[in-house]
Amino acid sequence: MSKQTERIQELIELREKARLGGGEKAIDKQHARGKFTARERITMLLDEGSFEEFDMFKQHRCYNFGMEKKQYLGDGVVVGSGTVNGRLVYVFAQDFTVNGGSLSETMAQKICKVMDMAMKMGAPVIGINDSGGARIQEGINALAGYAEIFQRNIMASGVVPQISGIFGPCAGGAVYSPALTDFTLMMENTSYMFLTGPAVVKTVTGEDVDQESLGGASVHSTKSGVTHFTASTEEEAIAMIQQLLSYIPQNNQEETPRVECTDPIDRKEDILNEIIPDNPNQAYDMYKVIAAITDNSEFFEVQPNYAQNIIIGFARFNGRSVGIVANQPSKFAGVLDCNASRKAARFVRFCDAFNIPLVSLVDVPGFLPGTGQEYNAVILHGAKLLYAYGEATVPKVTVTLRKSYGGSHIVMSCKQLRGDINYAWPSAEIAVMGGSGAVAVLYAKEAKAKKEAGEDAAAFIKEKEEEYTKLFANPYNAAKYGYIDDVIEPRNTRFRVIRALEQLATKSISNPAKKHGNIPL
Repeated sequence: MSKQTERIQELIELREKARLGGGEKAIDKQHARGKFTARERITMLLDEGSFEEFDMFKQHRCYNFGMEKKQYLGDGVVVGSGTVNGRLVYVFAQDFTVNGGSLSETMAQKICKVMDMAMKMGAPVIGINDSGGARIQEGINALAGYAEIFQRNIMASGVVPQISGIFGPCAGGAVYSPALTDFTLMMENTSYMFLTGPAVVKTVTGEDVDQESLGGASVHSTKSGVTHFTASTEEEAIAMIQQLLSYIPQNNQEETPRVECTDPIDRKEDILNEIIPDNPNQAYDMYKVIAAITDNSEFFEVQPNYAQNIIIGFARFNGRSVGIVANQPSKFAGVLDCNASRKAARFVRFCDAFNIPLVSLVDVPGFLPGTGQEYNAVILHGAKLLYAYGEATVPKVTVTLRKSYGGSHIVMSCKQLRGDINYAWPSAEIAVMGGSGAVAVLYAKEAKAKKEAGEDAAAFIKEKEEEYTKLFANPYNAAKYGYIDDVIEPRNTRFRVIRALEQLATKSISNPAKKHGNIPL
């Protein structure tokens, strides 16, 4: 055997060793937990044979606390590039079989390398987290590694899409990288995110709480809004990431990928002509409206279990990807509150950053009143949504279905916030407030006088409510001033939205030159 052949053989053996990560026993333990390894996850995510790995032979440089005996090729993270449905992506996956996936200085360098390359090449970054946190044996060097990653997350924000998959533990400072990315996905029952674990919580606050209740997927998908998606299996999670990528562009300089549309653009949906109840206080399901107007009734929802009074997600119109923001009348009457405003605002800003047109479906009676909301700064949170829509330069199409009252009318992409094309259904009520509230203010003295005189004050109030509704709670008053571009037949909504988006495809406006705005946080 020649020396060259020996060296090639050595390379092959080293590669095999590197691919084993922490070894067969550690891999078996990972599988016993119901989890795949880092390499298996990358294989599921990327197109077959497309993975190009970097830094396979990199090792940590720590010799404290016996770490010199725990050397593994690749050192706890697998990084590289590949394709998803033929599109370039950069990926890193923490390897829990190597020192519990704990982050070392060299691991951080590997992650930073793929993030830097993603920025240069203009491609999405997908991170799969499964780590015990910072490697304690390395002390400040591990912390510095995290900070290097965070800085790159910040610089990449709004330039290339960033997606985080939490497939295991993610605690302490490690949580900030996913929090800085555009979308986070968590595994049900096997992943968690928190700054301080149950033991520390018990010591400091006296609370008895387990990992799942403190930072599990159910908590973060329903209560905090930290995660955007949850999945019950890793296969499902990978499929969701792939689906998400299909709706978004490679970077902020490109348009969204367009797919062939087999759904007729002029498809009429008669169900929409009947969907608005005669009783203005009766609910209906906005999901039915979305299904009726989108290509093949497909809708990829974001944060489906959080702040359900507003719906956000991706769909296609004539093969073109759009972001949908829609009030949900069947949840709290579709009112806006702190959580709904934050949820929608961040989604609007993502779409704007990555050239994704916005379609807003409006049925909003106002902001949720009460001390709970005011003390939690509903003013600031509502201002976030207002700011996001007003700042956005992408095509914006708004359809008002029913109620659009007061301040909530303004923040839902009204004409004055540079809404490009604003439609309304004949059932639309666009006014400062509803009839009952308006009459209570306008005719309080008259109603009181009639009651004192022994006359039927209730009949008087009802008459005035009907009068107000007829005069003001309709789309034509707004249309008279040009605040609504057209009143459309509900069943034609799909066609009108598509035609509006085609018209706006060449839209080009820019905001004033500035370092950045000061969004209310």
